[in-house]
Amino acid sequence: MPNIQIKRIYEPANRQDGCRVLVDRIWPRGIKKDDASINLWLKEIAPSTELRKWYSHDPEKWKKFKTKFFKELDERKELVEVLIKNAKKQKLTLLYSAKEERFNNAAALKEYIEKNYYKHHLIRKER
Repeated sequence: MPNIQIKRIYEPANRQDGCRVLVDRIWPRGIKKDDASINLWLKEIAPSTELRKWYSHDPEKWKKFKTKFFKELDERKELVEVLIKNAKKQKLTLLYSAKEERFNNAAALKEYIEKNYYKHHLIRKER
């Protein structure tokens, strides 16, 4: 199983973070790009603007949000593969800016990767 954690970008970076990937479509407020301590900004993997605005971090919409977001991720397999490759090599920290720590796109993305990791891993072995 890949070693993935999620973390608010406003929390200090540390060595245990491994590869730090910002997974928000919009750059976080109050963070200078030079001070962000990220390895990659993968904004294309974030939920679509339409989905993000619809969800608006409403916990009551969480299950429906995940279903819709997972469908979007199914169409972005190459981006998910980038994250899986990184997670195979080292710890992967998915960074997000939302105040909501449980019901956010990084948490959903982590769940999606973990659910699809073995499928991806087996496919790669067969090639």
